[in-house]
Amino acid sequence: MSNQPAMWHRPVPADDRDGNATDAQGDGEGDDEGSFGGSRPPAYQFPGYQPASYQPAGFQTSGYQPPGHQTSGHQTPAVPSPADRRSAAPAPAPAPAPVEHEPRAGLDTTAVLPYAGSRASTRTRWLRAWMMTAPVDVLALLTPLLVTQQYWRGTLAMTVLTVIVFASGGLYRARRHVSFLDEVPSLCGRLLAAASAVAIVAAMRHESAEYVFSFTRGVAASAGLVILGRAVTREFAIVARKRRWVEHNTIIVGSGPTAVELARLLRRYPQYGLRFVGCVDTPDGPSALPLIGSLDDLDSLVRLRECDVVIVADASCSETSLMEILARPRTAECDLWAATPLWGSRSHGDHIGAVPVVSIGDITLSGPQSALKRASDIAFASVALLLLSPVLLICAVATLIDGGPGIFFYQERIGRHGRPFNIIKFRSMRPVDEHESQTNWSIANDRRVGPIGRIMRRTSLDELPQLWNILRGDMSVVGPRPERPYFVEKFSAEYPQYAMRHRVPVGLTGLAQVSGLRGDTPISDRARFDNFYIENWSLWLDVKVVLRTVTEVFRAGGR
Repeated sequence: MSNQPAMWHRPVPADDRDGNATDAQGDGEGDDEGSFGGSRPPAYQFPGYQPASYQPAGFQTSGYQPPGHQTSGHQTPAVPSPADRRSAAPAPAPAPAPVEHEPRAGLDTTAVLPYAGSRASTRTRWLRAWMMTAPVDVLALLTPLLVTQQYWRGTLAMTVLTVIVFASGGLYRARRHVSFLDEVPSLCGRLLAAASAVAIVAAMRHESAEYVFSFTRGVAASAGLVILGRAVTREFAIVARKRRWVEHNTIIVGSGPTAVELARLLRRYPQYGLRFVGCVDTPDGPSALPLIGSLDDLDSLVRLRECDVVIVADASCSETSLMEILARPRTAECDLWAATPLWGSRSHGDHIGAVPVVSIGDITLSGPQSALKRASDIAFASVALLLLSPVLLICAVATLIDGGPGIFFYQERIGRHGRPFNIIKFRSMRPVDEHESQTNWSIANDRRVGPIGRIMRRTSLDELPQLWNILRGDMSVVGPRPERPYFVEKFSAEYPQYAMRHRVPVGLTGLAQVSGLRGDTPISDRARFDNFYIENWSLWLDVKVVLRTVTEVFRAGGR
């Protein structure tokens, strides 16, 4: 029979005898079994485990002391002699004591406190990764011009096309987890697509096989330099983050388990380039983290703490209230990220540690996006007014014949940020008074609408004068439908998401209209489609809406 005791005493490491874990990075923050900044309990309790009170003769455990010696929190019993053991009657085995499962301090909760920023990061807040990556890509693509200028047209075309393809594929977007190896498949595929397109054009313009082969060889060399340059820039970005040369102040919205995990990861791993400055949540919500304010204070806290990034996780409020807060001016200027709640769902976005995160696009259409949209609006309205001038003239004459003098109809509508403006339309009927004009919801079946006016309304030709509103800047080509002040006030009170439509300019047409939400359709559905358009805007989305609008006009699908 073995003399080994029933349960071994686990030896305590030298750096853990006082109950505090030593951090590997030397910052005094514990990292013990998921604990960060906490302390380890005095002992691990396992089901059925009891402290051993019997030591066999000749057996010594780690840290054994002579009989009667007192240690911190533990007394070693005296060892009986062999004669005493032979004369003593066998004692019955003690019944196992019930195990109490109590919360283990330091393991079940995590305290992560904000920390001071580096001096260098205060001067590099404006830096973004694409500011280094894009110039290096351009220089690599233009490198063949240093050897020969014979193919300068093809080299320039390759450079422009590659940058456009990279930008459309998200290769210049901000990423929290930076990895060159993760980008290699996308880099190679897009370089191959751009090079193939340019090589086909070169082959069509030059029948010489030697010319095409020499040009293709230069393209291959530049593609290799792009991949090499991307590896260098990514490695430099990681080093700059780890040394805290570049870091962006970050507020986490929420105080639940996901927020706790994100705060711990940002505190321990600086390679994500984010400095945790605190959490905000509703005052009555459960909090495992110290809060620096409530959700209502988020806009002012972003300004006071000079934050560049806001991460949404475990927010204790409704989605509508949260989106309204995120749409406020200072908060909307930040990079917005959301921690996805479906862990293990094969998320193809970014991630911080093992927490999947997705980037929330610009929800206000500001900066370069706003400038691009405005430029496209001016170009579209100018060309449309020029090409459709004969149609406008015919509609004006038909309106004059149908309803007499006064071919245009002016009505107050609400535009971006709640600003009123006068919309211009071809008159299809005459209201009794101004009150009817402002409060009558639909005139689709009104008998006062003449035959010509009904045709113009069904084909949406009565909306063409709004091209002038677009040129003036009152409207956009694509956007939420402009509505009258009476209904804006009414719908905003009934539907919380309705007022959020006015983050962007209203439009001549919109995603909701081409999706069949016209006339007597649910306002909540319209608001949902309009906000989806705002939060997923792209120039191609505008083109799709315009093409679908043209289809609806030829189908006479108006009201």
